[in-house]
Amino acid sequence: MILTIIGARPQFVKAAVVSKALKEIGIEEEIIHTGQHYDDKMSSVFWDELNIPKPVINLNIGSGNHGFQTAKMIEQIETFILNSKNKIKAILLYGDTNSTLAGAIVAPKLHIPVIHIEAGLRSFNNKMPEEINRIITDRVSDLLFCSSEKSVLQLKSEGIIQNVYNVGDVMYDAFINFGEIAKAKIKLSDIHKFKKNEYNILTLHRPSNTDENDVLQQIISVFEKINKPTIFPVHPRVSRKIKKMNISDNLKLISPLSYFEMLILLQNANKIFTDSGGLQKEAYWANKDCITIREETEWIETLENDFNILTGNNSDRIIDAYYKKNIKQRTNLYGDGKASEKIVKIIKQKYFYD
Repeated sequence: MILTIIGARPQFVKAAVVSKALKEIGIEEEIIHTGQHYDDKMSSVFWDELNIPKPVINLNIGSGNHGFQTAKMIEQIETFILNSKNKIKAILLYGDTNSTLAGAIVAPKLHIPVIHIEAGLRSFNNKMPEEINRIITDRVSDLLFCSSEKSVLQLKSEGIIQNVYNVGDVMYDAFINFGEIAKAKIKLSDIHKFKKNEYNILTLHRPSNTDENDVLQQIISVFEKINKPTIFPVHPRVSRKIKKMNISDNLKLISPLSYFEMLILLQNANKIFTDSGGLQKEAYWANKDCITIREETEWIETLENDFNILTGNNSDRIIDAYYKKNIKQRTNLYGDGKASEKIVKIIKQKYFYD
């Protein structure tokens, strides 16, 4: 049996395609939901929409400081495993969240192999909690699945060369598979009044952009100078702060969206502003210009030919990036949309050979 540990909405999307592939190849899986994302629009709607297998347990950890949150996860994941009656062949982890880190700490101490999907990503900014989580998880992993050749080379530079595979990106699998389903189920008019290419999208959640009021206000003020309205699905943590700020009428605040709703919004948008990792790639696949409000990105391939432009939180740089014109030719950076199939075949060969 494979034990999967997830807790944040990008991980739900990835798990949807990999869990389906595991089932199709006959591998039993149990899922622990840490409860890191607990708001309905950030969590439960994803399970229903993506048809993810129900978790065997929801730890309901919720939010909190990194130490508190991760420690609670470690304690409860360890307890669950010690009390499990099933033989756990490996623990499957995604990305770089505190849920990922907790699994990466528990598994080796209980002598359980670790499988890491999205291995080898680096922003080279150790002030980002996600960077620490990535490095530690890769160090203890027994099977490492990379989204691109650059990630393979990064692991090699760190001395990690065994059981490393470039399989492509499982998010691309999801983007292809669920994009068509979303179109059949949801209309743009169900989400907002704007028509195709009449609006931009903004997502913002990282502490470096949202913890300090002056920084957040500086970013928000940019949208007074953008020539199209910008739809902003607001993270619950950010919503409480932004209500006290001066907001341009050009910035349209809405509640968090489901994955299908976000796909429809993305497919019909003009340009994307974000500090999210996943949305940078989705913008690339949707053929949308992306302005990333960070000083670095782990998805360095998207920077080629200015498909994605890093601006930090400097308002002038954000505006300049928005109005920049480029001639672009896209290539397939992240595989062929069959990463999940490749992953489960390797897992079966590695742990279910008998």
